[in-house]
Amino acid sequence: MQTQLSSLPPKNLALTLRRIQRTFPGPVPAIDSVDLQVAEGEFVAILGPSGCGKSTLLRLIAGLDRPDAGTIDIQDASIESRRIAYVFQDAHLLPWRNVLNNVALPLELQGLAKTERDAAARRAVELVGLQDALERYPAELSGGMRMRASLARALVAKPKLLLLDEPFAALDEISRQQLDEQLHRLWREQQITVIFVTHSILEAAFLAQRAIVLSRRPARVVLNHSLDLPAERDASLRTSVPFSREMQILFAALERGQGSN
Repeated sequence: MQTQLSSLPPKNLALTLRRIQRTFPGPVPAIDSVDLQVAEGEFVAILGPSGCGKSTLLRLIAGLDRPDAGTIDIQDASIESRRIAYVFQDAHLLPWRNVLNNVALPLELQGLAKTERDAAARRAVELVGLQDALERYPAELSGGMRMRASLARALVAKPKLLLLDEPFAALDEISRQQLDEQLHRLWREQQITVIFVTHSILEAAFLAQRAIVLSRRPARVVLNHSLDLPAERDASLRTSVPFSREMQILFAALERGQGSN
């Protein structure tokens, strides 16, 4: 049974999904009547079992796929002008371009002059702490560095909506936690609306203001939960009692999601 979502204030909404459904040939039902509201500047994590439709939902929001039913309304005018960035599980860097030129690629595609795009790319690279690797090529980077470059490329055009699909899942735990901390700082500094798909309860609890837990396929909302944690977060939070309590809430919802449908 789908949990009813609590209403967000009607103002300052960035995104509204109403009764979204998606079925693939087969037929394979992927998403069933999902509702979601995301406020401007909010950080929302989406959790759920493997193959439940998390990435499908993200692709629908990005406009990379279309729902079979329901509506997706992007209410921020600057987002409607395509200030949306998408970070995939793989960094997808061009192997023949160095870090600077990989990060500058979105601006190059927009037709910006080289001087402007290189300056913007340098600023984005500095945001993710990769300024010492500007001239390196993807093959010369660690997995964590490649993801930093991918994140910088997403940030270079100053998006209003940032969509991330398990970007740190393949990294070792230390690198992953470091990037989580950096992403959280960037979100607070840049005031971007973020939707972050992850399998990790720990990652969702650390990063997000609110967590959406989906059932196994076809995805339905099991839990819409605002995390009762400090706005500023660092490594010490992960060992705190409030953090443990939030993880237990998310874990219980994931268990319910595994057994639903």
